[in-house]
Amino acid sequence: MNENEVKKSGAIYDASKLGIPKMLLLGLQHMFAMFGATILVPILVNSYFHGEGLSVQVTLFMAGVGTLFFHICSKMKVPAFLGSSFAFLGGFATVAELNTGIFADMTYGEKLPYACGGVVVAGFFYLILAVVIRLIGVHKVMRFLPPVVTGPIIICIGLSLASSAISNAQTNWFIALIALATIIIFNVWGRGMFKIIPILMGVVISYLAALLMHLAGMSNPDGSAILDFTASASASWIGLPDFQLCKFNITSILVMAPIALATMMEHVGDISAISATVGANFLEDPGLHRTLVGDGLATSLSAMFGGPANTTYGENTGVLELSRVFDPKVIRIAAAYAIVLSFVPKFAGLISSLPASIIGGVSFILYGMISAIGIRNVVENKVDLTRSRNLIIAAVILVCGLGFSGGLTFTVGGTSITLTSLAIASIAGILLNAILPGNDYQFGVNPKGDQSRGVSVRS
Repeated sequence: MNENEVKKSGAIYDASKLGIPKMLLLGLQHMFAMFGATILVPILVNSYFHGEGLSVQVTLFMAGVGTLFFHICSKMKVPAFLGSSFAFLGGFATVAELNTGIFADMTYGEKLPYACGGVVVAGFFYLILAVVIRLIGVHKVMRFLPPVVTGPIIICIGLSLASSAISNAQTNWFIALIALATIIIFNVWGRGMFKIIPILMGVVISYLAALLMHLAGMSNPDGSAILDFTASASASWIGLPDFQLCKFNITSILVMAPIALATMMEHVGDISAISATVGANFLEDPGLHRTLVGDGLATSLSAMFGGPANTTYGENTGVLELSRVFDPKVIRIAAAYAIVLSFVPKFAGLISSLPASIIGGVSFILYGMISAIGIRNVVENKVDLTRSRNLIIAAVILVCGLGFSGGLTFTVGGTSITLTSLAIASIAGILLNAILPGNDYQFGVNPKGDQSRGVSVRS
């Protein structure tokens, strides 16, 4: 973008000229944009692990540190925030219910480090892709990862979690429907910043409704209390995040690692979208290989100490569009806010009081949106499903991803290994795409489609 185009667009590439107070406010705006979705991931994972899942404090700390780490890897050029990835939710849910091999007698809390270990390995897949792209080029690599493969896999990720959403929502359908309706209203009719944070608004408004019902003496249909402030009341104001080291097992790795196929494509889409928004080709400079390394290492670092996978956030790209301030320094301020907030256990305790019904209402639409985004991935990339090869690939992925609900368990060298449905679907899709003739996908031909390749839930 030349100087005249910059002036015409009204974009600001150096936020220093605005002064420190405005920069701090802009950073706060970015933190709010990422906040609802980022903390929702540990909340949902905790529901899978029956209260023994991810820590909100660790999640916020690793989102901030991961973002700063990404900026270092990308030469401080890319205005991207890294928050919690929704794509790995299905993997966490699967590991929580593993009951074969070493997992047979484990508690939910004992299984969590193994799930995180699988995410660490998934993050290293980014490094492999980065090296391959650096050596042979992005266009050749993407021929093996076209939307006809990634789209149906994303569809499976969302649909595999549908029963969990219903299970939580039915604890109190009234509150769940308030959360659901709020997200829909802000996502469809919201304006400005409110359109970018529908999930956060859904959580806040439904929580206020639950609080009013609780104060009025109402309870859930099963007689249980709507809200429980025990954890928040006993928590201190200042304290270290509850870090824990990950552990490795081949079964949990095979659960988590294939999900990287979807998140790596999400990364490509997000970097393409940020490039289009800012008016700079970040795929070329600093290069897709550098941004992949930053994202992958941030994901592995987070999971290594008990956090979720990180991913570049489309929500913050929306803030870039809204504010027209493209300076990456503002994103780094938001990362600093997240790190500071991670040292407030009282806040994390308040978040833990979130009723299961709100979790159900939010995830009701969230999981459906993930699947719908997989469909959008296919549509906007103009995948021709009248062609037999494409139809076969999509069909096999969907049946494998949804049909092998219990996965496939086998023993190798005395070790019990389970291939999950998503792993089977990913392997089948990649192999069929490589084997069947007629692969004509070319990355870069349809820029709009390339920007719509991931699991970001911003409309």
